[in-house]
Amino acid sequence: MLLIGSHVSFRSNDQLVGSVKEALSYGSNCFMFYTGAPQNTKRCKLDYDLTLEARNLLYENNVELKNIIIHAPYIINLANNEKEESYRFSINFLKDEINRASMLGVEKIVLHPGSFVNLDLDKGINNVINALNEVITYNQEVKLCLETMAGKGSEICYKLEHIKRIIDGVRYSDKLMVCLDTCHLHDAGYNMASFDEFLKEFDEVIGMDKIGCVHVNDSKNDISSHKDRHENIGYGYVGFDNLINIIYDDKLANVPKILETPYVSSSDGKKQRVYPPYKFEIEMIRKKAFNDNLLNDIRNYYER
Repeated sequence: MLLIGSHVSFRSNDQLVGSVKEALSYGSNCFMFYTGAPQNTKRCKLDYDLTLEARNLLYENNVELKNIIIHAPYIINLANNEKEESYRFSINFLKDEINRASMLGVEKIVLHPGSFVNLDLDKGINNVINALNEVITYNQEVKLCLETMAGKGSEICYKLEHIKRIIDGVRYSDKLMVCLDTCHLHDAGYNMASFDEFLKEFDEVIGMDKIGCVHVNDSKNDISSHKDRHENIGYGYVGFDNLINIIYDDKLANVPKILETPYVSSSDGKKQRVYPPYKFEIEMIRKKAFNDNLLNDIRNYYER
């Protein structure tokens, strides 16, 4: 069965219930969310009754809890320890996110490993290893999925070898997995038109059993650009056919695929509006047919 979904919201008033309802409205059977704004520390108290209601809703719609993903906030940067206070904040905040995931029953958290800033690559990788060795406990059920990055600025993990070094350096490495991001991989220099070759390399370097989820995104830039600018499915340099081949690859059949593509904008001359593309992109993916009128269809649907 194809596991396809998107990023959805998580609001304080309805929490996971709202996330599930939004995902279902797009035709999803998996999804990803932040437990709070990705750029700040504000987090609502989790409501047990809402969590229970969400689990019942998932069961009624044949969506498995194991296919739901949390994305850790961008403010976590484990690769830089120039300021001890900031480094400690990132470590402690990630611990809190793991606890929140456990309370929600979510088994996977996607994590941007971070940027070394004024340090160097080796120091950045070692900082991530040291942080994860402090964060991860032997008995935790939540897995951390290190995301493949585009290599923008001083980001680490734009090469598989970086991720391999981290996994090898972490004591409880069984708690680590990998999130493949198609835009990031493309921008980092991996050819998504030769995805079978990429998976072969991934298996040799890291191991296929470590793939925890896939972020399915097109890219606004050419290969090896190191830009990290997502594009709607089929409207970028990765291309619709290549993305369809990735999504339907048998070796990833049991891996959740999550869309993080841009909202579509519209303006009436007075006010700018944005609309989620996911319902229509998921329809394209299920039909395996590119819609070259996608952006207008999205606008017409939400403005009718």
